[in-house]
Parts: sequence; C-alpha cells; structure tokens
Amino acid sequence: MSTNMKSKEDISQQQNKNNCTKISCLLNSSVLYGVSILVLIFSLFYTHSSHYYNVPDGVKCEKKSYGEYANKRTYWLYGKNIESGYLHNVITVLDRFGYKNDSNSNDWALLWAHDYPFRVLSHLLHNLKPHQKINHFPGCGYITNKVDLATSGLKYIPPAFKLPKDRDKLMKYIDNNPASSFVEKNNDHRNIFFRNKTDLKKLNTNNTFVQEFVGNPLLISGHKFDIGIYTIITSIEPLRIYIYNGDAILRFCPVKYYPFDSKNLDKYVVGDDYLPIWRVPSLEYYYNELDFGMKESLNAYLKSKGKEPLKIWNQIEDSIRLTILSKEQDILNVVNRFKFKRNFFEMMRFDFIVDEDLNVFLLEANMSPNLSSAHFPPNQLLYQQVLYNMFSLVGVGHRLYKATQPSRSKAEEQMVVSDRNIAVYPEECSSMLCRESCVSSVCQLCKHCLSYDTKEYLQEAYREHMDKGDCKRIFPPSMSKLPIPPEVLENYSPENQLQYRWFQSKCLLDDSWC
Repeated sequence: MSTNMKSKEDISQQQNKNNCTKISCLLNSSVLYGVSILVLIFSLFYTHSSHYYNVPDGVKCEKKSYGEYANKRTYWLYGKNIESGYLHNVITVLDRFGYKNDSNSNDWALLWAHDYPFRVLSHLLHNLKPHQKINHFPGCGYITNKVDLATSGLKYIPPAFKLPKDRDKLMKYIDNNPASSFVEKNNDHRNIFFRNKTDLKKLNTNNTFVQEFVGNPLLISGHKFDIGIYTIITSIEPLRIYIYNGDAILRFCPVKYYPFDSKNLDKYVVGDDYLPIWRVPSLEYYYNELDFGMKESLNAYLKSKGKEPLKIWNQIEDSIRLTILSKEQDILNVVNRFKFKRNFFEMMRFDFIVDEDLNVFLLEANMSPNLSSAHFPPNQLLYQQVLYNMFSLVGVGHRLYKATQPSRSKAEEQMVVSDRNIAVYPEECSSMLCRESCVSSVCQLCKHCLSYDTKEYLQEAYREHMDKGDCKRIFPPSMSKLPIPPEVLENYSPENQLQYRWFQSKCLLDDSWC
C-alpha cells in the first residue's frame, strides 16, 4: 500500500515537473516570438524609412542615418542664365521634396539640365553612379530636332522637305496637291514665311525646311491654338512612355484667324505672348468659374458643339507612341556608350494642332519645355503638378502626405491636389439648372455648391487615388485580357515584347494594370 502511495506521489511529482517544463517552454517560446515580432517591426520601419527618404541604390541602410541620407539629396542645375529665375518652379518642387542645390557636390542625386548636357559635360557624365539621375537621355535630339522630326515622314506630321536636297520631291508633291499651301521654317521655328511655288524653286539654304500648312485649323472663339502634352520617358530599353494626364496646356494665337493674312504671324503662329485660356470667351466659364483644367474645358466645349474630343486624345497618344518608337534604337545606340542605362529620364512637351475635322498634326517636340510662370502666373499650378508627378514617377521624389509631413502652405497643398482636380460634370455644371440652384444631386458636386467638408473628403479621395500618380502609361499601351495577336508585337524589340507580355499578365490579375 505504501509502495502504491509512493508510486502515485512520484507520478504526480513527475507530472508537475513536466507541466512546469511545458509552461517554461511556452514562456520561452512567447519571449522568442515577441522578440521576433519586435525585430520584424523595427526591420519594416527601418526599411520604410530608407525607402521614404529615397536612399540611393547600393547604399547599406544599417550604416547610415537619415541625416546622412539628407546630405545626399542634392541637385545640380545646368543651363544659361539660371539666375534669371526661369527654373523657379523646378527649384520650388525639389525643395518641397527635401532636395538642396549644391553644384559643388561630386555625389549629387539629380542633374537638372535645361540645355543638352552630354557634349560640354561628357567628361563628367560617362562615369555616373547608379543612383544619379539626369533629366535627359543621351541622343534625345533624334526626337527634338525640328528639321529631322518634320521630315521623318511619320504619320500625323504634315509632309515636309529639306531644301535643296528634296526639291524634286517637293515639286512632285505640289503637282499632285495643287491646293496645298507651304511655309518655310528653320530649326527653331522662328522666321516662318509663306512660300508660293516660284519661291520654293529658288530656296537654297540648308538650315530650313518647307512644310505643308494646315489651312483649316479648329478655331475656338475665332482663334487658332495648339495643345501641349507633357511626355515622360522613364526607360529606353525596354521602352516605357507616360504622359501627364492631369491636364494639357492650351495656347491661343493672340489675333483671330480670319480674315487670314499670311504676313501677320499672330494669326497662325503661337508665340511667347500667346492668348491664355482664361481670356478665351468660349472657354473662360469652364476654366475661371467651374475650375476645370485646360483639357477638360476643351472637352466640355467640344461636346457642347456635338463633337467627340476622345478622337483628339487617342490620336495624340498614338502619335507620341509612334514618334518615340521610331527613334528608340537611335537613342539606345547613344545610351549604350554610358555605364548605366538607368541614370536617365526625359520630360518633353509634344505640341499639336487640330483641324476642323478633329484630325491631329504633330508640330514639334520640345526637349526643355518652358516651365516658367513669370509671364503667366496662373500656369504655376500646372507646371508644379507636372513636375511633382514626374519626379514621383521617376523616383527622384516621393509623394507628400499630410500625416507624415510638417504643416505645409496652401500652395504646396494645391500642388498635391487642387479644386481643379476634383471638378466633375462640366456639361451639367455649366447648365442654367446648376448655375441657379444646388438642389439637384449632380449640381451639389459643382464648385459653387461644395461645402468645405465635402471638398476636404473629395481631396482625400483624390490623394488616395493618386498613389499611382496622375501620369498615364501610353507605352506599353492599354492591355486587353484577350490573347495578344502576333501582329501587335511584330514591330517591337525583344525587350519591348517581353515587357508588353509582363504588363498583360498583370492586367489578367488586376484590371487597374490594363
């Protein structure tokens, strides 16, 4: 009996010991688990911090503090007469991203070159570090040279001829198109002259070209205008092209087109002193009162006239794609002379005119488009939004959020999202119903009916959507969930074909990639 009792006591003690061991193991496991979670949290926080502060590629995060990274956030400006202030908006946006101007630094993060930098600075730019960025691709002149582009024979470009080299082709074209008019231009599009057939036979200069004149332009309030599209190339191999889709710039000739006078350039050539949209009678209500951007003001006007503006924008996107694709290999041949292909990006402006039938014609591509709002202060918001989205897209800067940034000025807030970005229903809001009352559910979203709180949450929704930016990818173009027809890819390089398929695979998983 005593033996049995002892045996039970031993068993009980052994069970207690085992239970204690299990509890100890559980405690130890909990501690280890907790430590692991803490390590993971700190790791994620540190990784997020290094990403947010734009740490250069190849720098080991664990050996650097934010202060040391901040010192690397420097930029260098290159161009003529920079002190005159024409890069003010570039400097303003970079400053808001936390960059500092330091032309003496050997380890700058960004070179912003208003002039083409690869000739004068070639000795400095052939050995760039992986994290350094330049706002031009070597060889971008294949696109922006006005004579070469005009005479390229590409779709959407009015026929053009170099003289005297192409005089025979020009004479043949005139014979086949006797109603056509022609203008003589030089490489900077200054000193444009109308020329008749006799004049064209005598021209003998190598610095000019002759181009067919689009004689039936679309007019708004009697004025001819052009459309500027800010275009961003983020990679040349494989090719990726974006446009700033938040707006376009519309510039109007200061004098009405009719009665036409070829000696008065202000009737048909957009110059520096163009007529701004806010002074164009047919568009000023959309732009000034309803707070729509230039692009949406044009769309609303065309719809009110029974025209479909999508025809214009589809042609514009197609023209930009075809033009850059045609020059891709030429640019790549120059880029291949440099150490890294990822040091470069490009932001240029493609300028178009539209005829009465909404056919689009490409005039030129500007390597360093004007971003100065000194002459037209209302353009400041457009330029800063273009720069903000472009820098975010190429990784030079990261998007700004209220929750993670100190208090910012109203101008900075508007750069992220302004009232123009949340404007909706242009046709309805311009109707007499909405002008006189806010009763309709549609009218309640018009500018003059919005309460402060409504604006706030609409802007919040816009910022959330803008995580992907206000840039639209146009190459690779929009995807379909259907199998890719072979003819779609046959003219693409192997790298572009691979990238196209990758984008389509993403499209199959998520419609937002289509």
